[in-house]
Amino acid sequence: MKTVELIKIPIQTEMESFEQKFKDSMASTVPLINRITHYIVRRKGKQMRPMFVFLVAKMVSNGNFKERTYRGAAIIELIHTATLVHDDIVDDSNRRRGFFSLNALWKNKIAVLFGDFLLSKGLILSIDNDDFDILKHISVAVREMSEGELLQIEKARLLDITEDVYFEIIRKKTATLIAACTAIGATSVDAPPREIENMRRFGELIGIAFQIKDDLFDYTDDKIGKPTGIDIKEQKMTLPLIYALNNCSEKDRKWLINSVKNHNKNKKRVKEVINFVKKSGGIDYTQSKMEEFQKEALFLLDRYPDSPYKSSLITMVNYVIEREK
Repeated sequence: MKTVELIKIPIQTEMESFEQKFKDSMASTVPLINRITHYIVRRKGKQMRPMFVFLVAKMVSNGNFKERTYRGAAIIELIHTATLVHDDIVDDSNRRRGFFSLNALWKNKIAVLFGDFLLSKGLILSIDNDDFDILKHISVAVREMSEGELLQIEKARLLDITEDVYFEIIRKKTATLIAACTAIGATSVDAPPREIENMRRFGELIGIAFQIKDDLFDYTDDKIGKPTGIDIKEQKMTLPLIYALNNCSEKDRKWLINSVKNHNKNKKRVKEVINFVKKSGGIDYTQSKMEEFQKEALFLLDRYPDSPYKSSLITMVNYVIEREK
């Protein structure tokens, strides 16, 4: 059985009920919207974010569950889907999870408007049910995701990202939505404020570790045994490269920056950069930082009694840094 299926076991019933509830949350009187919704539901991913909501809610409440836990998960998935739709437009991407992206099938104008529709649905779902505490978590996440993306764009032009700025970017870009999932899970079952904050931090740590793992894929072998170098081609300053830049001679630093800025489409040069980063210890350093975040996340689970939900969350944390894609 795949790891994701094992993680789902304690919340299998809830995940099955969620399928229909999520579909209902996107319902509209406009036929075009419903056609797009049908396409999205058919090509759904692993649904890790609802899983975080459900597992945290169950763990902190000793197995209790509320209808608003479903609403919290639906709001997260609506917002997440909206951001993916908008990301594909920004990146001019025609594929998502092996399927055509919405902008490839319906063009940019319809995709932008559909993304806006999903955002509004998330807001209305919260407001109609007086879930203002849940709305606050998701609103913070949307703001931070936008800030993180814009900060990355600004810094990529100059290639002057420090390690602190790198962590600020990935905290906002990636980790903040996972943090919203885990905070909403605890909030939905009326956990005390301190517990909600602990779970928010737990999600943030997993999100940071998840993004670091993604950054490592650029330097590790893919299915055909070659590092991808995609981040280098896109001039993204990730942790392995930042470490290499901070721990090399001025001459090598100039060569690295010149390579990333002006020769990022040259396969031979990109390969040379990857090899340089590996030799400089950038991969080992990045791996160790990722494991630090993993350990801190697991430490936050220690205070909870053993349960199937806690076990699944531990498996989830380990899966994040051990996954192969």
